[in-house]
Amino acid sequence: MANDNKKPEQLQPHPVKEQLPGVQYCINSPPPWPEAIVLAFQHYLLTLGITVLIPTLIVPQMGGGNFEKVRVILTLLFISGVTTLLETLFGTRLPSIASASFAYAIPITSIVTADRFQSIADPHERFLQTMRAIQGSLIITGCFQVVMGFLGLWRNTARFLSPLSLAPCVTFSGLGLYYLGFPALARCVEIGLPQVIIMVFITQYLPHYVKFKRPLCDRFGLLFSVPIVWLFAQLLTSSGVYDHKSVVTQLSCRTDRSGFVSAAPWVFIPSPFQWGSPTFKAGEAFAMMAASFVSLFESTGTFYAAARYGSATPVPPSVVSRGTGWLGFGVLLNGVFGNVTGFTASVENAGLLALTKVGSRRVIQISAGFMIFFSVFGKFGAFFASIPMPIMAGTYCILFCYFSSAGLGFLQFCNLNSFRTKFILGFSFFMGISIPQYFREYFQLTSHPHSGSRWFYDIVVIIFMSHTTVAALIALFLDCTLTGETTDEETRKDSGMKWWDKFIQCSSDIRSDEFYSLPCCLNKLFPAH
Repeated sequence: MANDNKKPEQLQPHPVKEQLPGVQYCINSPPPWPEAIVLAFQHYLLTLGITVLIPTLIVPQMGGGNFEKVRVILTLLFISGVTTLLETLFGTRLPSIASASFAYAIPITSIVTADRFQSIADPHERFLQTMRAIQGSLIITGCFQVVMGFLGLWRNTARFLSPLSLAPCVTFSGLGLYYLGFPALARCVEIGLPQVIIMVFITQYLPHYVKFKRPLCDRFGLLFSVPIVWLFAQLLTSSGVYDHKSVVTQLSCRTDRSGFVSAAPWVFIPSPFQWGSPTFKAGEAFAMMAASFVSLFESTGTFYAAARYGSATPVPPSVVSRGTGWLGFGVLLNGVFGNVTGFTASVENAGLLALTKVGSRRVIQISAGFMIFFSVFGKFGAFFASIPMPIMAGTYCILFCYFSSAGLGFLQFCNLNSFRTKFILGFSFFMGISIPQYFREYFQLTSHPHSGSRWFYDIVVIIFMSHTTVAALIALFLDCTLTGETTDEETRKDSGMKWWDKFIQCSSDIRSDEFYSLPCCLNKLFPAH
């Protein structure tokens, strides 16, 4: 007979998980070498999308042609590979790729459209002078980020992050890149939309109907879908479908209009200051540093998402600071070698970790090797770089969603029945959408000032046009200042710090030491606690 005095068991349908279950290869458990190489190639293909897009948009405005564009792309890919290796070896040690950042687009555009460069008649000379000014600003910005990271200044900010304040930061790091999704796909919907449909079918539906001994469709869905749609785009190009279309449509849809393969050298080794000695201007450097500040929030969100999808524990603040320092070193290298933008931790590659359920550090390191290899052997790298952008945009539609859901997953640590939690979440999400939209409309409708105050104008617009920065700052401020109706201890529990207190110091949990600590000889130089 059952004991009537026994209290009924309290049900918890979905218990909190400090490490994400279901990940088949975590950070420290690499897959077999053949599988790791194929997975790494997928990450390399994904990195190409943003690496090609930014120079393609900016270099022609600077006066450069295909010759300059290809060399900037190869240089950017080379430094991305080097920075990724440094990040995975000595930085956060997370499966995270350093990729080109759109946060730098506004200050770089301001440099490109400056009167002192627009008055230069010779396009090549204008390109050189503009590139040298961008280099100077990136060098100063890289030094600023290195100081923020390695001296622990960013650690003092990251230590206040709780699951509640981090949820908007991570979520908007993915959702804030919506313009790289369907808007970019719609530039050539006949190849972009099939990429979305085929990739969703291969990765989400096909595994339920076709059974393999090892995961195949979901793990290598990118490698299956991109060649299919790329071949379809080639058939449309060869059949003359785009012959009488507009120039914009042909550039987006055709597979033979990039000009990368013909302009790329067979062997290319980037050299420091390949475009000449950098020039420095204080106002432009301040605007670029504001973009670096934005990228710090974006990279922090990406680090936590990559740790989640690598089945690691939450990242200690000191490790986050160390990682942003190495990203700053990558920005410094970009300035030295002559690139057109800075670095951030790649959102799309973190999304691919979720799609493949492989969060191995070794896969990312092999991918960095692919980046370096294909940047040195330029013809081969240019061939893959000629994939039409709408195909990559179709892939982003899936991967950005995976990434954003990582931010929502942090809410499991919070008390969602608390009105304080509801206000902080709702207010930060709404203002994270509303404020950047206002500044985006203001930026588009207002002519840029050409006086000395342009750099201040750029700083304001850069910060407040970033969905991630606005949402993260509001959530962080409210979480630190808004007390609940109960004690401070209950407030910390509502924010999820009950679960994360033991991960603030790297040495407080043996799992954190396993994931984030450097070798003994290097741990003294770059301590994790």
